Amino acid sequence: MREGLYAKLLKKMGIYREGKLDMGFLSLVLILLSIGLVMLFSASYAYSYARFNNSYHFIIRQAIFAVVGVVIMFALSRVDVKVYRKMAIPLYVVSIALLVLVLALPPMVEGMDHKRWLVLGPITFQPSEIAKFAIITLFAHLIAKYHKRMDKFKFVMTLLLLLAVVCGLVVIETHLSATVLILLIGVVLMIVGGLAVKYIVMGAGVAAGAVILVVVTGVVDYASSRFTYWLDPWADASGSGYQTIQSLLAIGSGGLLGRGIGQSRQKYSWLPEPHNDFIFAIVSEELGLIGAMIIVILFCLLIWRGFVIAMHSPDKFSSLMAVGLSFQVALQAALNIMVVTNTIPNTGISLPFFSYGGTALIILLAEMGVVLSISRSANLEKV
Repeated sequence: MREGLYAKLLKKMGIYREGKLDMGFLSLVLILLSIGLVMLFSASYAYSYARFNNSYHFIIRQAIFAVVGVVIMFALSRVDVKVYRKMAIPLYVVSIALLVLVLALPPMVEGMDHKRWLVLGPITFQPSEIAKFAIITLFAHLIAKYHKRMDKFKFVMTLLLLLAVVCGLVVIETHLSATVLILLIGVVLMIVGGLAVKYIVMGAGVAAGAVILVVVTGVVDYASSRFTYWLDPWADASGSGYQTIQSLLAIGSGGLLGRGIGQSRQKYSWLPEPHNDFIFAIVSEELGLIGAMIIVILFCLLIWRGFVIAMHSPDKFSSLMAVGLSFQVALQAALNIMVVTNTIPNTGISLPFFSYGGTALIILLAEMGVVLSISRSANLEKV
């Protein structure tokens, strides 16, 4: 469909977003996406050949998803954000239904964790990805509408209950990283939305108690074991600590300048599935400390630009949406890098724009399209 027809359709529906999008934010998204595709190919071709007898198995699929994602990103950048506000409650209900469905259904694909994935024909996705966007949209809507109640116990507890339902379902999936992401996104939106200080202090105390309960008492066994092997991965060097050890070896061997693109040694059957959660280790090995830091800086600039868009947004809902979506990328990138460097326990979290995963990439680029839509009406001329 030509842009003119698409624009006319949106205008006829009353959801067309006027204005120029933020070129700084767009450029950073495309730069990170491009670097991510190059590094994905470099990290995956050996594993891809060994498993599928085709070095291009992963990169071809990821490239196709990237093109589809970019098209969707530009399309959504023309959709007025008020559409998402109307969808806030239905989207939350759908996300809950999908989370329940993934727990109720038997395994759909042999060897796949049926508690995290849904398969709809050729499409495979994690409902937790939908849940992240649903929480951002719902909280932005409710906080923008009832921001004067952010010091009222009843309203705060309502928000926490809505958040707890999603987090509880994701915990049952044994998806620790998604649980942490969704929880922190919700909490940050509440704080940015004007949460009273007394509730922040109370929340910090409850969070500290929850960490002690999970880690020390071992109530959640898989979280407790990850904490154990985080402290000493060499305690089970050929088992639970193996991936972390190989990741650290990859990072260390990269040195200051790296071995060069395509020259990683750890991707040759040493680091398990190097194209997924631990791709940053291959990035560090091939590009070195300097290259890895450049990528970190690019992420920081993207997040900064997202927050600038949020601060200059025309209304509270748009501002909270931009904050939530930008913070999601920031938190996910930070957690992934900290896991790969063994700064925190392994939570099984992907690196935005880099890790393999087609539907996750499309959803990410679609979310960036929402931020670009917000930027069209933001006052960014002198920023």
